[in-house]
Parts: sequence; structure tokens; C-alpha cells
Amino acid sequence: MAIAVVILLLVLVSVIFHFASPWWFTPIASNWTAIDDTISITFWITGIVFILVNAFLAFCVFRFRFKKNHRADYEPENKKLEVWLTVITTIGVAAMLAPGLVVWGQFVTVPENAKIFEVVGQQWHWSYRLPGKDGVLGQSAVELISETNPFGLNPDDLNAHDDILIPSNVMHIVIDQPVKVMLRSKDVLHNFAVPQFRVKMDLVPGIETFLWFTPTRLGRFEMLCEELCGMAHYTMRGQIVVDTAQDYQAWLDKQFTFRESLDAPAGDLQLGQSLYASCAVCHGNNAQGNETLNAPMLAGQSAWYLTRQLHYYQNKIRGSNQQDTYGQQMSAMANTLVDAKAIKDVTAYIASLPALAIFPASVNNDSLARSIESGQRLFTNCAYCHGDNAEGRFALNAPRLAGQHAWYLKRQLQHYRASIRGSHREDIYGSQMLLMSRLLQNEQAIDDVIAYISRLTPSLAKQTKKVQPEKVLGLDHKQQEVSQ
Repeated sequence: MAIAVVILLLVLVSVIFHFASPWWFTPIASNWTAIDDTISITFWITGIVFILVNAFLAFCVFRFRFKKNHRADYEPENKKLEVWLTVITTIGVAAMLAPGLVVWGQFVTVPENAKIFEVVGQQWHWSYRLPGKDGVLGQSAVELISETNPFGLNPDDLNAHDDILIPSNVMHIVIDQPVKVMLRSKDVLHNFAVPQFRVKMDLVPGIETFLWFTPTRLGRFEMLCEELCGMAHYTMRGQIVVDTAQDYQAWLDKQFTFRESLDAPAGDLQLGQSLYASCAVCHGNNAQGNETLNAPMLAGQSAWYLTRQLHYYQNKIRGSNQQDTYGQQMSAMANTLVDAKAIKDVTAYIASLPALAIFPASVNNDSLARSIESGQRLFTNCAYCHGDNAEGRFALNAPRLAGQHAWYLKRQLQHYRASIRGSHREDIYGSQMLLMSRLLQNEQAIDDVIAYISRLTPSLAKQTKKVQPEKVLGLDHKQQEVSQ
């Protein structure tokens, strides 16, 4: 009797929790109400079956409970019961599947007036591409991807030249305009999902998949990767902004085409050197950094990373937090570079400087040895993006860490953990680092991982002269050039 009561109570609590639960659908913002209706039909059918089956179970537990001197009847077959169960089950399954098949037919039938844009997924961020005036997306291939061609477009394909490139994680679309979303992956399996639009689809390497929807509500909606795609999968987030036609056009006019990226002039080292003169006051003539002035080492850092940070400073994506004193100073200095050409020139010059290495003190006590050993274990998470030797990886948008001053690395990790850096919604990679930094649970963990990074010597991009230090100054560091 007690077991039967418990079963009925569990059913009652489950039903109440279902209707009273705060975890329900987000407000819909697209044309796919049919998907909600299909899910509701499935819930009602499975819910009724759940109640009936458990009610029957409770009845059987009570009706056929143990009684002394009673014997159970053995009935191996009951054709009437089997027929009823088969018919009812078939009707229930058909009632669940039929609406889904109808909706799926609509889901794969794209309206003729739908606009097209492409979503490109890679570990662990999103980027987008729009067709130009010809209305055709150009050819792309993974083997064509490089620092100057991150989308991997074919420069010999004329259809690709007017393609509009959006290397941000934010995409804009027009309200009430059907859009066909082409999906492409650079590396592994990803999944495009926007809960408010009720759409999701896998991005499969080597295959171009698609979906479509019509946005019906203005606003900014989070885009998620709902396929486990690696260590930082949970940080792979983007945004879809639904605009009016006027706001969308204003945004579109600011974007650039593939042809423009091909025609962009290379950085001028001579002009970059003259522009760097003001940077050298803090960062040093050789970009070696200066702890007294809180200026990090720039030598050895890639031009693409330096360019991104300068744009972030100029646009207040970085350095806008009131607690980031040095970031605010850099924001003011970055704005002395008048245009994108000036940024390209100065970053090209910095990237041309010989990479420097920092030689920490030798390990001469057990405490430091244990710290480095702990840091090596913690760095396993960092190595997925930054490389085994902290050399940085362009493919994962991760900068070089090896050779950087320990005090600067520590301050940045502390800023990430405190949301001083990385909290701006347009700081794509900073927001990922904000989440990853919290894997370091305390100050000791930060010190340990930095102690390990300080002893890494990556292969450098340029051949430089190796000079052994005449004197080791512990963690005060003496900069010396090292060979590849």
C-alpha cells in the first residue's frame, strides 16, 4: 500500500513541477511556432501515457499485493490485451511523429525571397559571410585559410571578391525578412542554435548544411554551440541582432569585402617605426616592456593580435572599465593612431622586432619546484588554445604567452577573474578568457601557472641571436635574444 501511494505522489509532484517550473521556453522570436506546437503535442501525449502507466502500476501494486494463501494465476498470452496495446501505441507514436514530419518538411523548404548569409564555426568562435551585389557566395576551402585569408576564400573566384566578411561574433539581420543560414565548419563538429528562433543544425566539416527562419522581434539574441566541440566548447557564443531595415543598412555599410581585404596595403615598416616612437616611451625601444611603467613586452607578439588589441582600445571594448587604470591609459594612446593604416604600420613594425625571451631564476627550492609542477598541470587547459609551449596559435586566436613578463600575465588573469577585462559584449575572445580564467580557483593557482609559463621557450617566428645571460636576476628577468 505504501509503495502505491509513493508512486502516485511522484506522479502528482512531477505534473505540478512541469507546469510550475521556471525552466520553460524562451519567448519565441521567429516564425517557427509550429515547432512549439509539435513539442507541446509530444508533451501532452507522453504526459498522459506517463500518468496512465504509473497509475496502472500503482493499481497493480495495490490490487495484487501479497495475501497469505493466495496464488497468482499464470497467463502467458492475452491476444485481446496485445491488440489494444498495439493499436493504442501505434496511434500515440503516429500522433507524435506526424506533426514533426510536417514541420520538418517546412523546415527544409526555403522561401524564394529568403536572403542568404553564412555562419562559419571554429574552435571556439563564430564569424559570418554575406554575398555581395552578385548575390552569390564565393568558393572556400580549408587549405586556403591563412592570417591574411581567415575565411579561406578562393581569390581566383570572382564571385568571392564582393563577399562581405564579418570576423566578429555578432551578426545583424532584418526583422520580418526570411533568411537562409548556410553553415560551415573549419575544424570539428559544431552546432548552430538560437533558442528564441527555435532553430538548430550541425556544422559538419566538409559538408555545407543549412536552415532558415524569419525573425519576428527586434533585439539581440544569444547564439550557442550545442555540440561538444572541445575544451572551451561552453565559451563558444555569438549574437544575432535583429534590426530594422534602416539600422541594418547602417551596420552593413561599415563592413568590408574580400576584395578590399586583398587590396589592403601591407604595413609600412618605416612609417611604423616613426609611429612607434611614442609607444617606446613605455614599452621600450625594443618593445621589451617596463614593469615600472606597467607596460608589457610586445616583442615576439603577432601583428594580428596587436592589431586586434589596438582596435579594442580605440573602440572602448578594452580599457573602458574604471578599475582598469592602465587599460584606460592605453585607450587614450591607441586613439593617437588616426586610422587603420596607422595601426597596420605600427603593428607591422613591432612584429618585425626580434623576439625576446625572459630567463627566470633557476629552480633551487622545493616550494618553487612544487609550484611549477602544479602550474604544468593547470596549463594543460591553457595549452589547447595557446599551444604546448605557449607559443600562441592564430587558428585559435590565442596570443603568445611565453616570454611575457610574469607580473603582466598575473594582472591580466586577475582582471579576467574579476570581470575587469573580458566583460564587454563585443570582446569575443576576452569573454572566453573570462570564463576559462575561473578554472584557476585561487591566487596560488594563478601563481603556479605563471611560474610554469615563465619557463617555456617557444619556437620563435624569426631567427634571432642567442645570448646567454651574464647574470640571472631571478624573477626580475633579464631580456636576451634567443634562437629559433
